[in-house]
Amino acid sequence: MGGGIVGLVFVRALRRLVPEVSAADLVPAGSGVRAQAVDATGRLLDDFHIVESPAAIHVLNAPSPAATASLAIGAEVAGRALRRLGA
Repeated sequence: MGGGIVGLVFVRALRRLVPEVSAADLVPAGSGVRAQAVDATGRLLDDFHIVESPAAIHVLNAPSPAATASLAIGAEVAGRALRRLGA
């Protein structure tokens, strides 16, 4: 991976999560494309768009990197479920 100082800073940050990672493990690539939910008027939905139905709690939109937000989303869904169950 190139990037000079920026690349080195990026690798250092990654090593906090994966200590074994090195610059040689990374390859430059273009940015990706991700789906983005919109409402009926075409307005982009915010992160964590959660809708409740009588029997379920639906996560309809989690556009931020969902893996990094998964604990927050899970905590929100669990909290809503507990409130519905009266716990």
